[in-house]
Amino acid sequence: MGTGGIAETFAADLTFTDSGRAVAVGSRHMDSAKRFADAFDIPNRHASYEELVADPDVDVVYVATPHPMHHANALLALRAGKPVLVEKAFTMNAAEARDLVATARAEELFLMEAMWTRCLPHIAEIRRLLAEGALGEIVTVTADHGQWFARDPGFRLFAPELGGGALLDLGVYPVSFASMVLGTPDRIVSLVDPAFTGVDGQTSMLFGYASGAQAILTCTSSAKSPTRGAIVGTDARIEIEGDFYAPTSFTLITRGGDPTYFEAADEGRGLWYEAEEVARCLREGLLESPLMPLDESVSIMETMDDVLAQFAAS
Repeated sequence: MGTGGIAETFAADLTFTDSGRAVAVGSRHMDSAKRFADAFDIPNRHASYEELVADPDVDVVYVATPHPMHHANALLALRAGKPVLVEKAFTMNAAEARDLVATARAEELFLMEAMWTRCLPHIAEIRRLLAEGALGEIVTVTADHGQWFARDPGFRLFAPELGGGALLDLGVYPVSFASMVLGTPDRIVSLVDPAFTGVDGQTSMLFGYASGAQAILTCTSSAKSPTRGAIVGTDARIEIEGDFYAPTSFTLITRGGDPTYFEAADEGRGLWYEAEEVARCLREGLLESPLMPLDESVSIMETMDDVLAQFAAS
């Protein structure tokens, strides 16, 4: 559902898995649907989202439209009886997220936020190390995500009507990363500077947790940053190479300085791993993924709501 850049990347990545294939594409315009379908050899093309969700060949819908449309588009698919994978950020705010989750649970349908990072091999290994206690007590999490974009007021990162702003598009990765490691913060301090259109342009966030751990996170739409991540514990630390949110490598370094290197997987862009996770969940009859639980997607939206509320009040 949608024919933009992320939909193109997802469709191209499906060639790396045999767990499913693209059988239909829906757009608001038939020309766009045909162009996309021809590019990726997709047999069914629809000039409306209503036609797409009614297509009997479709087992699960991938929502790849701009952020402000996620809620309505995902609801459309759920109400048509289709499981849904919704591109991140999950919704525009926590209220929309809670509504989607409530609808999916009421309809007993699978729903997942497309935070593809959660499904990548290096993250799976990091989660194993964390579960084993290899780092000891977690003290600090750091992550940044900055990209340079030309100053175009119509571009989705800068256009308010398209859900513009660095946080929802870029900052969601560091926020989700910190959530995966430390859970929901109980204290949030943020510093936000606007882009030239008034949406959030650069944000620095400090999260505090009941354990005493802290997360230091940044995002910006005006410059390419290192896009690295780190998890620091009392016994060891993990340093993730850029881009930390994509297939990449990391090093486990003990308190004494001994390193262990984890090599990156390099097939495709990495979005096919989330497609495989969706297929696995559907095969096993799961209504949500343990890698990206729905309550956590809601919590992440609540955290970003808090950050943006501090921006609005400043």
